[in-house]
Amino acid sequence: MIRRWVTAALGALLLLTPGSLSAASAAEGPAPLRVMTRNLYLGADLAPVLAAGNPQALVAAVTAVYANVQVTNFPERAKALADEIADSNPHLVGLQEAVLWRSQTPAGPGSATHVEYDFLQILLDKLAARGRHYAAVATVTVGSDFEAPRSLPGGGLQDIRLTDRDVLLARTDLPARAFSVANPQTARFQAHVPICRPMFGCVPPGNVPIRVERGWVAADATVRGHTTRVVTTHLEPISPTVQEAQADELLTGPLNTTLPTVLLGDLNSAAGGVGAQPGSTDTQTYNHLLAAGFTDAWTATRPHNPGFTCCQAASLINPTSSLTQRIDYVLFRGNGVTALASNRLGDTRADRTPSGLWPSDHAGVKSMLLLRSRNWSA
Repeated sequence: MIRRWVTAALGALLLLTPGSLSAASAAEGPAPLRVMTRNLYLGADLAPVLAAGNPQALVAAVTAVYANVQVTNFPERAKALADEIADSNPHLVGLQEAVLWRSQTPAGPGSATHVEYDFLQILLDKLAARGRHYAAVATVTVGSDFEAPRSLPGGGLQDIRLTDRDVLLARTDLPARAFSVANPQTARFQAHVPICRPMFGCVPPGNVPIRVERGWVAADATVRGHTTRVVTTHLEPISPTVQEAQADELLTGPLNTTLPTVLLGDLNSAAGGVGAQPGSTDTQTYNHLLAAGFTDAWTATRPHNPGFTCCQAASLINPTSSLTQRIDYVLFRGNGVTALASNRLGDTRADRTPSGLWPSDHAGVKSMLLLRSRNWSA
């Protein structure tokens, strides 16, 4: 809750000596930055679609996947997610799997354009209804733009199109002297997973694979005169080698700055290897980022709490939480940045929707970071 965050910030300020406080005041004083990372969950597991070996299997898989998207009901889940953000009031929110589902009826040539679910717009609308004003600083389209047919209940086929996006949200209702955002940047990683499936056109002699791409979004946030670069990303889950290469691209790209940096996201790398899935989250990405000078806000503030964030059942109706690994992070690096508090979101039974859905298959993480001038020391 906001009250807990404010209490933590005031407690940290009271620890300062009078001389230090005067020095801090000359540099506009320490400033709290509230951040959050949230994987929204696209609504289904896509593995059956990619595994389909013939046209009939592909239609059956897409039909089942889209049925699960409907059952996991993002408009209902968005209410719970908007409540989380409204209660926490972060300056910035890193979103992963902020997907766009579109359709074309009947199935046929061309691309599907009819919007079925725009997760980003739905969430923004729910926030606005709660009096919370946010906007997308920048958005990167990631993955691939998949489109394939499903069976309609009354007969016939409908094309279903999935577009995946990572987004950085920022508050828009604060005066510029208190909070502002500049220099938005986006890019796709060079490292990616090529997937070759006959059902997606990868056949001899061309053998052109699907490029499963991922990317990042960044912006420079200034809170009371203290500027920090904030980056959000969703790293590759099906290839450890590609995932670790993507982390290297972050370090040589948007994180390569003299500014203090904050990294938000689903890194698909299990902290300490606890609960890691072989061939997926059992990677060195998390350790590599720590070795590059990053601090984990969770372990800095809750060293004895495992803080698992992944994963609930694909249906989201499991009665008992099944989170067994921590792969969602707030990491920070730079002089003058301190973690004051961290909490999980959407991880208790009380957080579920009225119909019993978890808000996402991931728990979210929110942190309060204290920003200070780099030439100031306590």
